[in-house]
Amino acid sequence: MAENTAVYPGTFDPMTLGHFDLIRRGAKLYDRLIVAVAQTSTKQGAKFSAEERLDMIREDVKNAKLDNVTVKMLDGLLVDFCRREGAKVVIRGVRVYSDFEYEFQMALTNRRMAPEIETLFMMPSESLAYVTASTVREISAYGGDTAPFVTPAVQKRLVDANGR
Repeated sequence: MAENTAVYPGTFDPMTLGHFDLIRRGAKLYDRLIVAVAQTSTKQGAKFSAEERLDMIREDVKNAKLDNVTVKMLDGLLVDFCRREGAKVVIRGVRVYSDFEYEFQMALTNRRMAPEIETLFMMPSESLAYVTASTVREISAYGGDTAPFVTPAVQKRLVDANGR
């Protein structure tokens, strides 16, 4: 039987507990889950390099013993990446209506380019729905405690980056 593979793409700058919640839950739904880390971030105030983001996610995935999850660099069109990896599903997180508007537009664009690839919208757990990477970056920039919002690997890097 063919392996059932999904891709969860993002910049993950930095990965939040909400992101990791979707990774854990996606790993239960699919034989293989690939976390595709965007090589370049267009996000204002980017905090970490692509390699740092890959390393942090790999560390947390390993510590959580998510053996069916791999973390890879995404450089180029998501649909091309999915085809190379044999993935038929893209997982996208939505927290609020404005997320849905953007994600819906992207899903329809991807469907036009690759009708064989479906998009699955997932909501993070209620307790994490308000957490965003941009909020974490702002808290970190002002020296606030980011531990309640991020994984241990990310927290260590944020503390190291801020010299505390």
